[in-house]
Amino acid sequence: MDIFADKRILTVSRLSALIRSTLEENFEQVWVEGEISNLSTPSSGHLYFTLKDGGAQLRCVMFKGAARNLRFRPKDGMVLILRGRITVYEQRGDYQLIAEYAEPQGIGALQLAFQQLKERLTLEGLFDVARKKPLPLLPQRIGVVTSPTGAAIHDILTVVNRRFANVQILIAPVRVQGEGAAAEIAAAIDDLNSYGAVDVMIVGRGGGSLEDLWAFNEEVVARAIARSRIPVISAVGHEVDVTIADFVADLRAATPSAAAELVVRSKLELESTVDALGRRLLREMEQGLKRNRSQLERLSHALRDPTFLLGHLAQRLDDQGARLRLALAGSLGRRRDRFDSLLHGLKVANPALSVERGRERIITLAARLEQSVRRRLDGCHEESAVHIARLQALSPLETLARGYAVVRTLPHHRVVRDAGELRPGDHLELVLHRGCARCRVEENPVAIS
Repeated sequence: MDIFADKRILTVSRLSALIRSTLEENFEQVWVEGEISNLSTPSSGHLYFTLKDGGAQLRCVMFKGAARNLRFRPKDGMVLILRGRITVYEQRGDYQLIAEYAEPQGIGALQLAFQQLKERLTLEGLFDVARKKPLPLLPQRIGVVTSPTGAAIHDILTVVNRRFANVQILIAPVRVQGEGAAAEIAAAIDDLNSYGAVDVMIVGRGGGSLEDLWAFNEEVVARAIARSRIPVISAVGHEVDVTIADFVADLRAATPSAAAELVVRSKLELESTVDALGRRLLREMEQGLKRNRSQLERLSHALRDPTFLLGHLAQRLDDQGARLRLALAGSLGRRRDRFDSLLHGLKVANPALSVERGRERIITLAARLEQSVRRRLDGCHEESAVHIARLQALSPLETLARGYAVVRTLPHHRVVRDAGELRPGDHLELVLHRGCARCRVEENPVAIS
């Protein structure tokens, strides 16, 4: 009897699929709370972790699409509230939670993301006071990065026109909330820097909730403000609202209207300042003139009669003139005596006499040199003639002239000294005193011993 006849036997894969279907139908959406451990963040962008409490643990996965929407960075030890669905990972036979939403326990996700980004940028030095740029005193063109339809731009334009109407406003229209708003704001800041003809920039919007203002808490906006060469005023929300942009900006304004008041000084205020400075300058000039007048009076009283002073100087000049004439006369006498002494010495040592004696000596030496060279040349000629005669006596050409010849083989031009070296048919060349002749050996030569 077959004990399995009435049994329904399932494969492991089929059983796992049934369990998975049952779990997904009954736990399609659950909320669960626990502490993160074993967090893994591979390059795929998915998040793998374990959610645990004191009595159990649950494997979890958050795929890249959901993880991209997280405002904060999960860490081991963080307590999260997750929303997702239960399923089975059939390859391992484990049940797991596919998380679709997460928020920290006890603190909102946005608030946690705000704190994490603030701590990170603080460590990088983006909030340091030393990197803040001063605002220009009298800007000619103001750039405004905000929504073109919001209340912020209306408030800014109203304040600017009221305080100093001839300032130019360059508006970079952007979305200030919602998906993609942060990227538009960062791009607008970069565009105004590329444009170059902007003296100062206001970045902001009107009030709203933390979610409404979140674009100004994004890292991309913070870094765009940090790299801006143009001074940036952050004017986001109301006075109680604080964003990451406020910390990075060169100056924070409580509201957009306050930002306009900070960047544009009132025309009446400037005129009042100029008037005050003019009055102060006038007082300083009057006091300076009084001081100079008093000093002039003191100097005029101290000044003596110039005629008396000139008479004294004239007498002193006459005295010095007389002394100068006596000194010149004595000096000229001494110089005249010295000149006469030198002239007498020059006559005694007249160089013309030395030159004449030198000329006579040169003539004598030249004649002696000429005779010596002539005798030397004659001796050389006689010696050369003797050597030439000896060379001619030993020259082979003289031997050839007496009827002798030089015999050489052809084609190698080897000199023949012994007739035994020759064979019939050898070609020879006879070198004579004048010219040469070619011949051939007809018989065996006879050697002479």
